[in-house]
Amino acid sequence: MSVTRVLLADDHGLVRAGIRALLEKIPGVEVVGEAGTGRDALELVRSTLPNIVLMDIAMTELGGLEALPRITKDFPSVKVIILSAHASEEYVIRALREGASGYMLKDSATTELELAINSVIHGKIYLSPSISRTVIDDYLQRVGGAVSRLEQLTSRQREILQSIAEGKNAKEIAADLDISIKTVESHRLQLMDRLNIHDIPGLVRYAIRNGLVSAER
Repeated sequence: MSVTRVLLADDHGLVRAGIRALLEKIPGVEVVGEAGTGRDALELVRSTLPNIVLMDIAMTELGGLEALPRITKDFPSVKVIILSAHASEEYVIRALREGASGYMLKDSATTELELAINSVIHGKIYLSPSISRTVIDDYLQRVGGAVSRLEQLTSRQREILQSIAEGKNAKEIAADLDISIKTVESHRLQLMDRLNIHDIPGLVRYAIRNGLVSAER
């Protein structure tokens, strides 16, 4: 039996421990690493080359939806299943557009985890049953394939938006991303212009609505 190598990325230690315990009960599955942030997940994908990444949608230091396109672009053989508490069709569609192979809700039955992994490893797209495919189809027809304002932002601008929503100032963001404060401020002005949001509280609310950070942070 071939082994399916799984990387687990979630910023809650207890959640990772629970999911890991479930994974270790699935025949033919090996957990090759755990990450607490999106940046750590990218590094571990590079070093462990898993078959599947189970990744939380909202993490500090690069959320799951931001890390997702980097993984699918740089490591096309790696499948990503997004884990989320949100069944919003906008989140699901964005994840699929960015290359996710699955979208699984955190309140799913434990047996669903094995089903999701088996589906994805065989090249299928997996969605939790409670995510209405009809709703997703209706959403696609409604937007007509249009790109959202969030998707129009550059990867760097989305990183900075997430950092702003996490309460970091320009100096802290510049240090995290190894860029100048002036560059941070330039990106911030550009993303404000693209989103037509011109104050920090508005950016924070927008980031929460679009899953870059969770409201509990």
